[in-house]
Amino acid sequence: MTLSIQDSRLSSCVFFLPLVMEAQSQIEVTKQNRMLPPQPGTFEDREDLIKYVRDFGASQGYVVTIKKSRKDRRVILGCDRGGVYRNRRKIDESKRKRKASSRLINCPFEAIGKKEDDLWVLTIKNGDHNHDALKDMSEHPYSRRFTEEEVRQIKQMTEAGVKPRQVLKTLKQINPELQSTPRHLYNLKAKIRQGNLSEKSFKSWRPDRSALVSTSATTSGGSSEQNNQPLKVPNFIGGKFVDSQGCSMIDVVNPATQEVVSHVPLTTYEEFKAAVSSAKQAFPSWKNTPITTRQRIMFKLQELIRRDIGKLAMNITIEQGKTLKGAESDVLRGLEVVEHACGMATLQMGEFVPNASNGIDTYCIREPLGVCAGICPFNFPAMIPLWMFPIAVTCGNTFVLKPCENNPGASMILAALAKEAGLPDGVLNIVHGTHDIINYVCDDDDIKAVSLVGSNTAWMHIYARAVARGKRVQSNIGGKNHAIIMPDASMDATLNALVTAGFGAAGQRCMTLNTAVFVGGSRPWESEILEHVKALKVNVGTDPSADLGPVITKEVKDRICRLVQSSVESGARLLLDGRNVRVPGYENGNFIGPTILCDVTTNMDCFKWKKS
Repeated sequence: MTLSIQDSRLSSCVFFLPLVMEAQSQIEVTKQNRMLPPQPGTFEDREDLIKYVRDFGASQGYVVTIKKSRKDRRVILGCDRGGVYRNRRKIDESKRKRKASSRLINCPFEAIGKKEDDLWVLTIKNGDHNHDALKDMSEHPYSRRFTEEEVRQIKQMTEAGVKPRQVLKTLKQINPELQSTPRHLYNLKAKIRQGNLSEKSFKSWRPDRSALVSTSATTSGGSSEQNNQPLKVPNFIGGKFVDSQGCSMIDVVNPATQEVVSHVPLTTYEEFKAAVSSAKQAFPSWKNTPITTRQRIMFKLQELIRRDIGKLAMNITIEQGKTLKGAESDVLRGLEVVEHACGMATLQMGEFVPNASNGIDTYCIREPLGVCAGICPFNFPAMIPLWMFPIAVTCGNTFVLKPCENNPGASMILAALAKEAGLPDGVLNIVHGTHDIINYVCDDDDIKAVSLVGSNTAWMHIYARAVARGKRVQSNIGGKNHAIIMPDASMDATLNALVTAGFGAAGQRCMTLNTAVFVGGSRPWESEILEHVKALKVNVGTDPSADLGPVITKEVKDRICRLVQSSVESGARLLLDGRNVRVPGYENGNFIGPTILCDVTTNMDCFKWKKS
């Protein structure tokens, strides 16, 4: 939230930088000298047993791999710490030739699952270990392997003729923490060329380092969540909340505390296709549902949103950081669109012109397109999803929504409310992810239209890619907004408007007033602007008196600070500096106070900067 004032008879720039930069936090695993085996238990499904053992291993600092499976009725999983030993009895132990399967078990621990009747029973054989746990899962050789999505990207780029080093460079731009080397890439490309690549092996290629899991098992079918453990956000497909099988996760972080709120999966391509297929299958019957029936669902939905507005607002405050007042406004602005959808009967009316020409009548009929999709930004987690799917589904379309990975909670609450309101299964689907899901949306032939709210860079990419596949695209992008203040303007009204437009929602909206141009110079206004802006209170969003909350990520905060510093070094006058604001009890928060820059010129970075 930076206000810069340039004195060339064009004066002040109200300037805030809402740039989302993806950052996946790495949670440190439990630091302990002795690794523990999982607790025995029973499971309804073989894959649930394997997932439980592997997730438990990640929480203890080791990777679990399948050693042997016999006729789908027995599975043995071993503890693998990447071949790092301690307490060796012989110095030349490493020179001995190992058995073919010994690399899977570098300590005596084994988890044995047997299918008995209709349940899988987990027992533990020898829970002692001969080495310490890894303090960081990135130390494990498996961390250098590629994830499921990265393998697909490599396969696509290989088939497109992209050179290996350029492929690796592209992957590291998406995931700077990627530790894989050109050698790993060449090995994978060789498998792709030889046709030896099995998608069933993707999920074991890199351990999930994003979350600690429960260290106890239930006797009724799997692990139980720890009370303080962040939840894994599910997808919403076919009217059901379904856990993603993707091996990669993104942490949803409270910007005021840096606490991990939940974990968002990077949805696999198969799961995305399942969502699209669900929407496609639901379309024929939904299209033929009477418009009055669809309207009644919207009436019920707006009633439920009003009922749970406090729950939605609190979720937005925790995940996005805005004040509770701002979060409620977020929901209310979206609710207006739901209310608008309640009058869809008249909006769906066509046109008829009798005898438009000799013996010719003309008429126009409004029909739904089919499966539509929406791509949402971080700044309005409730309003923008409500801009999209209520209108689309009330018109008879079905919908696939991709919320922002930084704050998916509001969309998931809205999905639950839509289901409670009576929206049929498959009409609304939600999938999570980043660039890959966006590209899937653009490329999928079953999706007929895309609605986007995002940055200029995202718009150019999505618009070009989706239009090339014949889709209709509605794109709402970031702005660089100016206000011109004439010499005879009312000072009180102008100042109130400037402060609200420039610093509302912590400046994180496309309609933020970035630049204020004072005809005749800004000097007479500066002291009054400073007085009004200093009255704003920066605090955690749950504080009822807060006017401004934190910005979405530390990367955004750092970028704001760099732009302010660059402007000062270029000759701007810093009238108010909000970079060092501190909120007691929330010292780790991404807080930036209101900042005013004066004497800004058009060649400065802060003036040229656009949301991207």
